Amino acid sequence: MPTIPLVPTVRRRRLGSQVRRYRNDAGMSAEAAARAMGWDPGKLSRIEHAKAALQPKDVAPLLALYGVTEEGAVVALVAMAKDAGRKGWWTSYSDVVASSYADLIALEADAESIREWSPYLVPGLLQTPAYARETIAAHALTRTPQEVHALSEVRVARQSVLSRPGGEPLRYVAVIGEAALHQRFASRPETMRDQIRRLIETTEVPGITIQVMPLDATPHPGGAGGFSLFGFAPPLPGVVQIENLKGTSYAEGDEIRLFDDAFGRIVGAALSTDDSLAFLQGMEKRYYR
Repeated sequence: MPTIPLVPTVRRRRLGSQVRRYRNDAGMSAEAAARAMGWDPGKLSRIEHAKAALQPKDVAPLLALYGVTEEGAVVALVAMAKDAGRKGWWTSYSDVVASSYADLIALEADAESIREWSPYLVPGLLQTPAYARETIAAHALTRTPQEVHALSEVRVARQSVLSRPGGEPLRYVAVIGEAALHQRFASRPETMRDQIRRLIETTEVPGITIQVMPLDATPHPGGAGGFSLFGFAPPLPGVVQIENLKGTSYAEGDEIRLFDDAFGRIVGAALSTDDSLAFLQGMEKRYYR
């Protein structure tokens, strides 16, 4: 029977990246570490490049080989090894969910915190179903109505990470450009009104912070485009998602510091949380005039 190649999910890639980081810090070659573990010489390299699975039972011995014995580090990587090949609910939408989008959903599911700068659209985690359908239909020009419907279902289903019953709530900060709040939908004029009401209601949810970036804000790094920062339990590094004309890309490591600093400056240039709420409430009132 032929071997089915592993799909290099974002979880498996991040696990391999962290294992490689520990090995480099220990000053060991992949071949030497593999021999010490009793593996064939290429196995560890395949694990580090997300082409082979790291079994949960092998995590502690491998980290011990690198001199990493902190319980938090071992627990975090064991959990990631267990989840690396787990299929998420989004796999049932595999006909419309591209691999980069699946990576985004997995990052949202695993993150302890998300900080998002969205200059021209209400972030997906805060969208109403109607807003999701309208914006997806406007942007996905090659999609069929059935695919648009499926993608809007996916977008709304992603919002479950904001509640997480029985677990630690996600810490979510969204800075939304004022331009996104002036959008008009000719076929459904109530769409933006309902969306603004949703934002107002969401400000009362524990762990969620919403700020508005006014059109007359002082210059800030957000002019370069939107991005999202994902934070995870130590020792796992953060990840930044960047949107541009070529699609979605992800980065971690030293690049996180740049975006972390940029987000701090964006927050500083935006309206305070109280002023943002008042701004949203004022916009909602104008829809009823």
